[in-house]
Amino acid sequence: MSGHSKWSKIKGAKGAADQKRGKIFQRLSKEIYMAAKNSGPDPSSNPSLRLIIDKAKAANMPNDNITRAIKKATSAGEGENYEEVTYEGYGPNGVAVLVHALTDNRNRTATNIRVAFNKNGGSLGESGSVSYMFDRKGYIAIEREDLEVDEDTMLMSVLEAGGEELQTSDEVFEIYTDPADFDAVCEALKAEGYVLAEAEVTMVPQTMSAIAADKETQFRTMLEKLEDDDDVSEVFHNADLDDEE
Repeated sequence: MSGHSKWSKIKGAKGAADQKRGKIFQRLSKEIYMAAKNSGPDPSSNPSLRLIIDKAKAANMPNDNITRAIKKATSAGEGENYEEVTYEGYGPNGVAVLVHALTDNRNRTATNIRVAFNKNGGSLGESGSVSYMFDRKGYIAIEREDLEVDEDTMLMSVLEAGGEELQTSDEVFEIYTDPADFDAVCEALKAEGYVLAEAEVTMVPQTMSAIAADKETQFRTMLEKLEDDDDVSEVFHNADLDDEE
């Protein structure tokens, strides 16, 4: 995880959000549906649902959309029946790629993902072929603008809250936690008055992999095709890309 910053990638994704807002709401609705269906419709007793609702609100998703997704999950015999599926594979130069999907049609989703890999220098692998290269972690970002807190003070706050690691740049504090402690760490930091710019449970690559310059455009095209698929909720990879591009 050393030296790997998610923040610039998150900012880039938010910058493009207006162009894809409809798809973002659709994906968030699926995530809310799954969380409510799996662990109940009450956010106060369902941390996963509470986290996704917070993410939906941060994306300016209307409350009516959130309520509708929860109602679908709790209405017997009504609504879509989604299932979570993970695909593992390789991009150009053998970089590792994980794709998480929520789908009501496995055949459609598998076909679309296979095409995105195969047409852009990649290939799908077997279950477990690349997942071992990633760690599941809680991730929290706190922007430093107007925050009069130095790194030592923040580190003490993170450790007291139960966080595992702090990474610092000029613009943001990035905090990593054990997934089991994620909710408690978020609540402890908010109780201290910190504003969380980003908070999610994610997959973090253990090491980064270089990709040849002549393959980078092809790989970015593959990522774009995957992320544009309506069934795909998240894409993770370990390619060492320039996030500023």
